[in-house]
Amino acid sequence: MKRAFIIHGWGATPDDHWFHWLSGRLKARGYTVDVPILPNPTAPVFAGWQHTLARHIGTPQPDDLFIAHSLGNITLLHYLSQTRPPKIGGLVLVSAFGGRLPKLAEIEGYSIDDYVAQAQLDLPAIREMTANITCIISENDPLVAPEASLKLANALQCHIITVPNAGHFLASDGFIELPQVLQAVDEFR
Repeated sequence: MKRAFIIHGWGATPDDHWFHWLSGRLKARGYTVDVPILPNPTAPVFAGWQHTLARHIGTPQPDDLFIAHSLGNITLLHYLSQTRPPKIGGLVLVSAFGGRLPKLAEIEGYSIDDYVAQAQLDLPAIREMTANITCIISENDPLVAPEASLKLANALQCHIITVPNAGHFLASDGFIELPQVLQAVDEFR
């Protein structure tokens, strides 16, 4: 059975935003779905989040599908860069970024910069793992500037889905469903 992992971001839980909706849709498509609870979501410890991914994912498999949101993206990309699986099924990156965010150095006293500084991304290696990479970008994301998402998408040479006026794809932005993720998965080879 194919595995799918949904990786949440800062301040979130597996029950937030569109994660539960997506989990149900992927299960209906034959995936076993894991949405790890990343510890201390409003004060994440980089090593703790990596350890949690290691416990849940282990060695990424050739059919594994990964979906990540916000800070979950750089967390996942670091994990894949370190584990270096020869092949994965695909990546869907929502409000993703690959480095520091000048407009978001910290949130509520927590240093996003310090967290991001620990990530070591090997984007060419990730590109070699799969041809199935899609970045979903909001035109007006107030937290992750669209330019930061586009920079990562261009470095990954991936497909881009742009969503107008989507904010940060949060439930408070009106996103309890995100059909663009399923659209991306449907287009994977």
